[in-house]
Amino acid sequence: MNLVGGPAMSLPEMRTWRQKTLLGVSLKVTAPIGQYDPTKLINLGTNRWAFKPELGLSRRWGNWLLDAYGGVWLFTENPEFFSRNEYFPGVQAQTRDPVLVLETHLSYDFRPRLWVSLDANFWRGGTLTVNGVESAATLQQNSRVGMTASFPVTRHQSVKLSYARGAYIRFGGDFQVLSAAWQYSWISGASKPSTATTPSDSSSRQE
Repeated sequence: MNLVGGPAMSLPEMRTWRQKTLLGVSLKVTAPIGQYDPTKLINLGTNRWAFKPELGLSRRWGNWLLDAYGGVWLFTENPEFFSRNEYFPGVQAQTRDPVLVLETHLSYDFRPRLWVSLDANFWRGGTLTVNGVESAATLQQNSRVGMTASFPVTRHQSVKLSYARGAYIRFGGDFQVLSAAWQYSWISGASKPSTATTPSDSSSRQE
């Protein structure tokens, strides 16, 4: 939801609109769906809710565009973590501390749909506690850096390439990501969509 800038516009207005400062908020919700067996240590589901409120700022200076985001992952309790098995016949409750997530993109537009951006993110938190006992070793503090480029192919189509790698890895595996996407715009000469595609959002690592 936009709080500042980016008003509702007709198609002719969208063609001539020039961005200055945008400020918006969002809320991402992950429901406790997916297969979950409390007797197993590893599951597809997480048996808990997760919420990510986020604030986003976008500012343009000529051909330069800065996007910045700040949010936090909040988790409910998993009331049946690795329970009712030969190792723990009772029930264990697991909680996870909030995870702070920061992300920024600095991009340059050469012309519509031809642009490059430098991308970076950082997240910290997520310490696990089981039955009131905190495990300091599960604290996450990682960051990734990357680059994204978009190339026009036809009047309505473009190809986007992204690359990201770990800049600082304290928890989890270090890996590199190379991705390609095909984009289609129904509006000829439309400005580029959000560059928030790389580095990968940390949400997948929280679940």
